[in-house]
Amino acid sequence: MFDHVTIRVDRTASERFYDTVLTELGIDRTYRTGTFSEWGDFSLTGADDANPPTRRLHVAFVAPSREQVDEFWRAGTEAGYPDEGKPGPRPEYRDDYYGAFLIDPDGNSAEAVHHGSLRRDGIVDHLWIRVAAVAPAKSFYETIAPYAGLSVRDDSPDRVQFAGSSGSFSLVPGTPTENVHLAFPTDDDADVQRFHQAATNAGYPNNGPPGERPQYHPGYYAAYVLDPDGNNIEVVNHHRP
Repeated sequence: MFDHVTIRVDRTASERFYDTVLTELGIDRTYRTGTFSEWGDFSLTGADDANPPTRRLHVAFVAPSREQVDEFWRAGTEAGYPDEGKPGPRPEYRDDYYGAFLIDPDGNSAEAVHHGSLRRDGIVDHLWIRVAAVAPAKSFYETIAPYAGLSVRDDSPDRVQFAGSSGSFSLVPGTPTENVHLAFPTDDDADVQRFHQAATNAGYPNNGPPGERPQYHPGYYAAYVLDPDGNNIEVVNHHRP
């Protein structure tokens, strides 16, 4: 579903938060440079005047057990982070859904979740992205869906959910989520090219044409466009064996 999800933050404060709570889910920091801190397919980079912080994103992390959901919430609240929802069942989402919610230092919503169809290939189970209007946002993601491995799972005027082979993100109305970066994987450079061409032909802003980005690693081939709310969307082929 996601190759990676990157948010812009007060890096020192957010590293402390995510180290504190993700450790309880068995998720350790996997990589750190002067620019990025990564936990699997979730990463942080620093915000500044030219690159404002991510706001109003909801990100839910895979919890292997209900007990680890409890520990995620306990560790966070004991460290002084705001509670946004105590551990417990949420049958409005699905019968076996069990989650807990905290607020990160930049005001984003972080959740630990356990249910019967957790994402299998990453630590980000799902996102909720607030959008100025659902219909235009849906049209954008439908345009790129064939090249990003996405399909519509649920569709209503107040919520559209896109899913991959596992994992999902939902578009919901509200004050828009700002400055989030979503990258979707492919193993075909042609998908990267077609993604960029389809989006720009439909009038969405180019944010980086197809090409290799060796500053990330040799063989990193990607393209970037902006969605209707200004978020940076990528399709990437890593060219890894």
